[in-house]
Amino acid sequence: MIFQELHKRADKAGQPPGTAVYTGKKKSQETRVTVLIYSEQDFKESQGTTLEEVLPAQPMPGMTWIHVEGLQNVALIEHLGKAYHIHPLTIEDILNVDQRPKVEDFEGYVFITLKMLTWNEKKQTFSTAQVSFVLGKNFLLSFQESENTYFKSIRERLKSSTRQRMRQQGSDYLVYRLMDAIVDYYFVVLEGLGDQIEEIENAIITDPKPQNTRSIYRLKRQVMIIRKSIWPMREAISHLIQMEETFTPFTRIYLRDLYDHVVQAIDTVETCRDILASMLDVYLSSLTNRMNEIMKTLTIIATIFIPITFIASFYGMNFQDMPELHWRHGYAMVIGVMLSMTCVMLVYFRRKRWI
Repeated sequence: MIFQELHKRADKAGQPPGTAVYTGKKKSQETRVTVLIYSEQDFKESQGTTLEEVLPAQPMPGMTWIHVEGLQNVALIEHLGKAYHIHPLTIEDILNVDQRPKVEDFEGYVFITLKMLTWNEKKQTFSTAQVSFVLGKNFLLSFQESENTYFKSIRERLKSSTRQRMRQQGSDYLVYRLMDAIVDYYFVVLEGLGDQIEEIENAIITDPKPQNTRSIYRLKRQVMIIRKSIWPMREAISHLIQMEETFTPFTRIYLRDLYDHVVQAIDTVETCRDILASMLDVYLSSLTNRMNEIMKTLTIIATIFIPITFIASFYGMNFQDMPELHWRHGYAMVIGVMLSMTCVMLVYFRRKRWI
């Protein structure tokens, strides 16, 4: 995945700064735009695939939230950027879906980009997608790389009641709620990976197998991707808390709580990294211990057979005048000596706690 990002960067080489190029996977679905215009008393929602379908002919009072799902329609995003006086570098960052989570302060708006993690319960894995926000005084533009239901509940709450806190607050509180919804799903993904780590850990302790190493390396790669997605958010949210002109004291309190949640997620990621790093050592130690047990068993068996083999080889020599060679009870005596020596050695090994 890291090298795929490098290939995408290489494809943009030679182009001037601010060039709008979508770097994500080309999908057949159309870009869908949802516009919500609301105040404490009024609410209006419209959906479509073009800005002409959804944007009102005349500006309406209240808060405007424009949500774009799918970034394939570069012309639509550029048109929206011109309508809200968005810098070309911001448009470039929105379309470049391999951005590092960050916060940038421009004249008239704040640009926020972060990663959205989605857990697939059936495949027991997760996917990443980029989400970008352009936060203005009375508007919020959100750009979502892929379709999901993260923000559906927030839209429903805005629509359901005038008593909703989001209807009473500004765009700064709305962007906090959207970011909080994204961070909540981080813990869903971490919980799913944690369950897989525990399963592999138990398998390594009880019955280590070669496929365990492949599972460990797969999980280490996934944890690395999660760390890359979550770790920069601590710096980004800390930057937002310091923006006193953009965020009200009411919203900054909630941003501090969001900061704590991100720190908890980072601590969980670091714990998973440490566990996976030690699991490979545990696997190698388990293999070594298992090999030592096998070698000990084989050594004991070989040691028991050394005197027996000596006696058998001694009386197997082809001499005519050997004592007891023609004795009537010679065979029984040799067998008895062999069994006696075996019993004595087993008792000795037992007292030494070698077996």
